[in-house]
Amino acid sequence: MFEHFFTCPHCWETISMLLDTGVSKQQYIEDCEVCCNPIEIQVSFLEGELSDFQATAN
Repeated sequence: MFEHFFTCPHCWETISMLLDTGVSKQQYIEDCEVCCNPIEIQVSFLEGELSDFQATAN
């Protein structure tokens, strides 16, 4: 698991999320821990290293 910090696209607060490095491409919806609005997460890992992270308002 990898902890990644980013800015919520709804409330602009910095939040963190645990990402599974064992899955190379992931896409899912997670609620913001501050404002509870849904965030669409798209993550890519290359050889266990984070290569792309996108968090968009859903």
